[in-house]
Amino acid sequence: MNTVGIAETTETTNITLHPIHVTSEIGKLKTVLVKRPGAEVENLVPEYLQRLLFDDIPYLPIIQREHDYFTETLRNRGTEVLYLEKLIVESLGKEEVRQEFVSRVLAESRANVNGAGQVLKEYLLSLSTKNMVDKIMGGVRKNEIEPSKKLHLYELMEDHYPFYLDPMPNLYFTRDPAAAIGNGLSINRMREPARQRESLFMEYIIHHHPRFAGHDIPVWLDRAYEFPIEGGDELVLREDVIAIGVSERSSAKAIERLALNLFKKQSKITKVVAVEIPKCRAFMHLDTVFTMVDHDKFTIHPAILGPQGNMNVYILERGPEEHYPKITHRTNLQEALKEVLGIGELVLIPCGGGDEIASSREQWNDGSNTLAIAPGVVVTYDRNYISNELLRQYGIEVIEIGSSELSRGRGGPRCMSMPIVRENLR
Repeated sequence: MNTVGIAETTETTNITLHPIHVTSEIGKLKTVLVKRPGAEVENLVPEYLQRLLFDDIPYLPIIQREHDYFTETLRNRGTEVLYLEKLIVESLGKEEVRQEFVSRVLAESRANVNGAGQVLKEYLLSLSTKNMVDKIMGGVRKNEIEPSKKLHLYELMEDHYPFYLDPMPNLYFTRDPAAAIGNGLSINRMREPARQRESLFMEYIIHHHPRFAGHDIPVWLDRAYEFPIEGGDELVLREDVIAIGVSERSSAKAIERLALNLFKKQSKITKVVAVEIPKCRAFMHLDTVFTMVDHDKFTIHPAILGPQGNMNVYILERGPEEHYPKITHRTNLQEALKEVLGIGELVLIPCGGGDEIASSREQWNDGSNTLAIAPGVVVTYDRNYISNELLRQYGIEVIEIGSSELSRGRGGPRCMSMPIVRENLR
């Protein structure tokens, strides 16, 4: 099995005074955070696919090979690739931090039913830190605990439910649990219970990893906030403008709170554009239907537009009172984007060429979910050949990666990557 690059490419080098710096969607990608699919994918079974937010079961050797090709593609273009699973291991060097982390994972997993949490904690802490992290991510099955330590009826009934700790198969979509905005982060409260533990990893990394700890990284919105928001809905259009999708996974209340916190805690971002999209699984996040590929070019799935191309767009700015933003309503996305970006022309490139069947098929396989690694240079799935050819016709350099197994999780190259550092746009 190909394991290219993990050992030699996740060394925590090149530490700068600003370990997080993202001021656009398209600036040259310098550092990115990913998660290589692992045992958590192997613990998917048909009975629990819906619970774990999957439609199908990926084949592990091939999804790993495709992911390795993706990360090697990024390295070949000069991007430093960091791995979530390695950073969290390196963050748990102190025993007290390690124990606290396990306690919080178990608490958030609701794993202390009838007192079983103590047995689970002892089991996890008996492992090496790497194996412990792998087990937390991959899931703990009931048959892994010695029978003599099982004291409760549900523990003895493996066919009732096989896991003490659910696996986290969505972890390879590193975009969602946290998002870099400027020199800070939103560490997100995720909507679905299957994913809510994921943002805990980033919280520990920024507070305890030597690359990030001590840099006083601002958290614009933390995971304790009661309403959900996810990184797939958060797009940094420019140093002073971000767009956020009001979607199935991100609430209007969280978006407003994030906007108010940004206006209060920093001065560069002056506009937050809230874009309402249909709330359904096919249009899960804003970046599944809309991404930026160049200074004046975006991909879009035409189905998010209403009659005459209308939809609800709200521009949030600082208001006269810090507790309320100034909100302006717009109904045309293209015109709203030209307004906030201050440009005269702007192109929306339709997924699937705008054809009803092709656009629906390619959007389901993330034809609009492009990862820009420089202005006018994007990484896409090879299966979306109609959308890819249309991007090339508009002058975009398209780098295709394999996607037969990666696409089964309903996320594309942008979903699989959390930019940490991008170069500023000129």
